[in-house]
Amino acid sequence: MPQRLPRWRSPSPVAAYVTPWLTIMLASLVTGWPLIGEAPVMPPLGFMTLLSWRHLRPGLLPVWAGVPLGLFDDMVSGQPLGSAILLWSATMIALEIFEARFPWRNFLVDWMVAGVLIAAYLILSLLIANAAGGNTLLLLLAPQAIVSIAIHPLIGRMVGRFDRWRLFRFRVVG
Repeated sequence: MPQRLPRWRSPSPVAAYVTPWLTIMLASLVTGWPLIGEAPVMPPLGFMTLLSWRHLRPGLLPVWAGVPLGLFDDMVSGQPLGSAILLWSATMIALEIFEARFPWRNFLVDWMVAGVLIAAYLILSLLIANAAGGNTLLLLLAPQAIVSIAIHPLIGRMVGRFDRWRLFRFRVVG
């Protein structure tokens, strides 16, 4: 006879499915914290969390997840509407193609892919913002890109903890 879980430990597939979406949205909100600086230094945490979830669990987020998550990031970040939608969707498609082409992966490959995608995201976000009326030099992105690429493994570790909590707490197999 299967063991019955207590009511507070009952499986919740909805909560287990929503956890990645909520962590990405919360990470997007963190970048809105007031930080005074001469240049942009706050990493795009929402985008980096999306990359980490995608590397950790490739099939968990559908390819179209870049649209609603990018829309949320556009709403809270102040970027021109549609920039994160476009860039996050393109990233999801690029990761889908990359994972189909190179099914073998390791930590270093994932970090290099994330580094290239983070740098491209920052540069393209700046170009879109400048096209919409901004006036920021490309050279000012260097500290933000360096910090973002350097802390990406920490974001991946944080996502791994959330995933372990999600799988343990909600008893989802797979």
